[in-house]
Amino acid sequence: MELLGRLCDTTLSRRRAVSAVAVTAAGVACGWQSKTKAAPGSWQPRYILASAMYGNFPLTEILPEVAKTGAESIDLWPKPHGTQREEIDSLGEATVAAMLAQHQVKLGGIACYRLGAFNLADEFALAGRLGDGVVLVTLAQGGARATGTALKSEIKRFLEKLRPSIAAAEETGGVLAIENHSNSLINSPDSIRWFGELVTSDRVGVALAPHHLPQDGELVASLARELGPRLKFVYAQQHGKGSKEKLPKQDELLQLPGRGPLDFGPLMRQLAEMRFAGPVEIFMHPVPRGVPILDTVPAITAEINRARDYLNAV
Repeated sequence: MELLGRLCDTTLSRRRAVSAVAVTAAGVACGWQSKTKAAPGSWQPRYILASAMYGNFPLTEILPEVAKTGAESIDLWPKPHGTQREEIDSLGEATVAAMLAQHQVKLGGIACYRLGAFNLADEFALAGRLGDGVVLVTLAQGGARATGTALKSEIKRFLEKLRPSIAAAEETGGVLAIENHSNSLINSPDSIRWFGELVTSDRVGVALAPHHLPQDGELVASLARELGPRLKFVYAQQHGKGSKEKLPKQDELLQLPGRGPLDFGPLMRQLAEMRFAGPVEIFMHPVPRGVPILDTVPAITAEINRARDYLNAV
């Protein structure tokens, strides 16, 4: 085990050394780079608005809020978290495309947890018709409790099975991001590191979710740094008092940046150093799933802006 640990440290250290150089090239490959170069120190997060924050409110009410929250794109969530992904099916792609154009909103992401990592070809095709470089976020199936060499083997098996979805991402110009989620194969810091090490496609990486990690701001920032170009999506969500049981609203909101105790400063500074060009999503889970985080659309937008002001200031 000691030898394995030294080998792992050597491998991961080598990746840390090259990640900073590679991250800019990855941004170009994934279509995230700005058309004009930003001046030094002028990096800004590219916020994406999670439709699930508005529960079952329709897109007609949510799309006007995107610009108000400082976001340029929207992440569509399906049931049970939201109902907006289903609106593509009920309204039709042409109608939704027209709505996006009307409000000057890009389709930036689709939450694909129900579909799973191995069944994304059709969703990538749809995303390609409605947007450019759309990020599909899902989970990794496999042994959630594996460690050491067993963990590495599990991740290799997962990536082998993932080949059709990777091919779909590459063919359509999309991005596949695997969230580090509790009770999934990619859940621990080590699993995140190994996944980032073993992925070979520029179109595949990690959706970093502090909510499911030890609540240590420096650790979260270090994982972003180690992932480098494999960091594709960031959930600005902390654990707070959890999201499984119904809590008083003020306790539930502790998942949001600036409300709970997690210091997002190290992560935001790391993203700035990397000039991270992927989406940053302010997020939380209400209980039960599918309800808006607050009662009205203006109140939800105001709460997202409060969290955004905090992230921009740390």
